[in-house]
Amino acid sequence: MTRSTVRGIAWGTAAVLFAVSNAWSADWQTSSSLLGDSKYGQNFQHYDYVNPDAPKGGTLNTVSPGTFDSFNPYIVRGTPAAGFGAFGGGLLYDTLMEQSVDEPSVSHALVAEAYKYPDDYSSATYRLNPAAKWHDGQPITAEDVIWSFNVLKKNSPQYNRYYENVSEAVALNDHEVEFRFDQKGNRELPKIMGDLAVLPKHWWEGTDAQGRKRDITQPTLEPPLGSAAYRIESFKPGSEIVWARVPNYWGAKLPVKLGRENFDKRRYTYIQDENAAFVAFTKGGLEDINPENSSRRWNTAYNFPAVQAGDVIKKEFEASSRAFMQGYVMNTRRPLFQDVRVRQALTYAFDFETMNRTVLFNSSKRTSSYYVGSELASSGVPQGRELEILSEFKDKLPPALLTEPFKLPVYDTPQAERTNLREAVRLLGEAGWAIKGRQMVNAKTGEVFRFQMLGKDATDEVIFNPLITNLRKIGIQADLRIVDPTQYVNRVNGFDFDMITTTLPQSDSPGNEQRDYWSTRAADAQGSRNYSGIKNPVVDALIDKVIFAKDRDELLATTHALDRVLLWNFYVIPQYHRPEVWLAYWNKFGIPAKQPTYIGPDVESWWVDPEKEKALAAKYRSVQ
Repeated sequence: MTRSTVRGIAWGTAAVLFAVSNAWSADWQTSSSLLGDSKYGQNFQHYDYVNPDAPKGGTLNTVSPGTFDSFNPYIVRGTPAAGFGAFGGGLLYDTLMEQSVDEPSVSHALVAEAYKYPDDYSSATYRLNPAAKWHDGQPITAEDVIWSFNVLKKNSPQYNRYYENVSEAVALNDHEVEFRFDQKGNRELPKIMGDLAVLPKHWWEGTDAQGRKRDITQPTLEPPLGSAAYRIESFKPGSEIVWARVPNYWGAKLPVKLGRENFDKRRYTYIQDENAAFVAFTKGGLEDINPENSSRRWNTAYNFPAVQAGDVIKKEFEASSRAFMQGYVMNTRRPLFQDVRVRQALTYAFDFETMNRTVLFNSSKRTSSYYVGSELASSGVPQGRELEILSEFKDKLPPALLTEPFKLPVYDTPQAERTNLREAVRLLGEAGWAIKGRQMVNAKTGEVFRFQMLGKDATDEVIFNPLITNLRKIGIQADLRIVDPTQYVNRVNGFDFDMITTTLPQSDSPGNEQRDYWSTRAADAQGSRNYSGIKNPVVDALIDKVIFAKDRDELLATTHALDRVLLWNFYVIPQYHRPEVWLAYWNKFGIPAKQPTYIGPDVESWWVDPEKEKALAAKYRSVQ
């Protein structure tokens, strides 16, 4: 879990929403849910875990890796500053609706106070809240929504694929926008329009202090006009950005906001080195909350004086939403990885069991699905409707996919290493590679099997080194190159890598966003999440079946089929996962008695306790 995950966790991931029933389709709705009614119904008042009277004030200090050079997150160029996000509104912009933080596949009203759609799902109409306004006091209008939809679909790779089947947005009046679709029967599409970030047309089409016309297609360091709870107060290019809470924020009393967004200021300090960032946390002042990914640090490094004194709290939070694929991603745009036997061979070389025991303190579980931890994960052999779906593509699938369960190699005995590496060499032999002089070479050309792993910090060394060690045992020359975070982001966005390690988070209700992860079209679109470069007609067809699933049972069957096809093509070497969020924090906060078990800690519901902060400041000069 990265720091950006914790910063953005209150907004959630881009979940896909379905109608509860067709009977609602002609009526205005303020909330919707795929998995039955929201527990709050249509009369949502506030999240049941928050303190609706939480005090406002104080500063949340956070460390960010790398640097930044832009306040425009919706284009491929530039590195957005902390607080912005390539999808959603971040700290600056409100969206039409906001994803729930304590229920899967639920969304509640924000800029739009309600929405509706026809029975055939051919369009969706959103009715704007008359109180919604920009920080300059101007109202948010239908014209802003339409302009935002057009520019985001044109310039943002993620929005482009997310709203691929939205043909146009039309203003019915100043407060109602109708989104029209080029297809019918896509049950998710009316709902996911709520994820649209609304941008201020009048500001972006205006001029800056020097009289220059602004251009949303380019990076900028001019603080943009926003509508959400925070605005940019100050910044030092590349090294610090400070956000200030807007005192007269229009949405402060909305159900999704009540008792949340309590910090007066949010300061992000950029530090290049991960180890330096941890040291900064131990001393206080630069980072108040540290989301921990390293098993080694979690088990061995939290013994510094502030922890021993009880001034830093170390806690695990349950989080059922932590269902994602984490793995070594092979870039099939590279000729070296285009043979599935090669990719399968590299999978056999990963010794998870030893890594879990010696590096991860037995804290993790092996990941064996792209939808691990949810009912969407495939298992066993395909049966029933899933088998029917897969049988349509029988001639294009490996025969074993239909008759055998997908299994990853297990290194549970000393003999297992020899068995698994021997299988890797066999598969490589079938693909035209052979060991000569302790090197794996191409049997025809003599080319050495060599590739580069790309990383961005010291944690990547820990993750990659066990695989590198095993690959060298079979003559494969794999080397790790660590680059600065900005270069890493640019290279990944441009698919300029052989192998990376990353996470591929998924919704409990997969839909349109699957195109951005796996589709042929996304493979050539810079900035997409199709890191593997998948161009597979079966995968494309299954994505469409997922999107057009007529009900939950059909969605489960089609997602199981998609999961199985992705696994059997070995685009990713699955790594591991854990269902908890590890968090350490300075004891300066008031925290609600419970936190949502869906996302884990909702830091937006915390607040600064002045007495606790004062006591810490008396003991540690750096804490403030």
